[in-house]
Amino acid sequence: MIVHSDMNMLSVLDYAVNALKIKHVIVCGHYGCGGIKAAMNNTSIGIIDNWIRHIKDIYRLHQQELNLIKDETERFNRFVEVNVIEQVYDLAKTSIVQSAWKQGQELTLHGWVYGLNSGFVTDLDVNISSNSELDDVYQLKF
Repeated sequence: MIVHSDMNMLSVLDYAVNALKIKHVIVCGHYGCGGIKAAMNNTSIGIIDNWIRHIKDIYRLHQQELNLIKDETERFNRFVEVNVIEQVYDLAKTSIVQSAWKQGQELTLHGWVYGLNSGFVTDLDVNISSNSELDDVYQLKF
């Protein structure tokens, strides 16, 4: 299953995990993402600024690493990657995913990035298959 972020993501995830019993969820970002690019500057573009703010939070979490990258294109590409990694962890923190793991369901979350120009997919080697891979504070008790 491939999940693209949109407002119905949790209902799609719930159906896929609980009804279809899928075994793999792929969070796939793409290099050249306009949302990531917008989050890298302070220009207001309207109501979407509220969505962009969450991406800026991810930049803040990884600011030390990202600011060390001098080449803007390389920094942009790495920001795309860390955003995908954080989104994989965000899915792992949901009650939908954690409940499936609690019930013994085989389910692995993966992070990939697609190159729009190259057509290549980069596996970010982030694969989460149990809530024990999360910090204790995120491990839900059912």
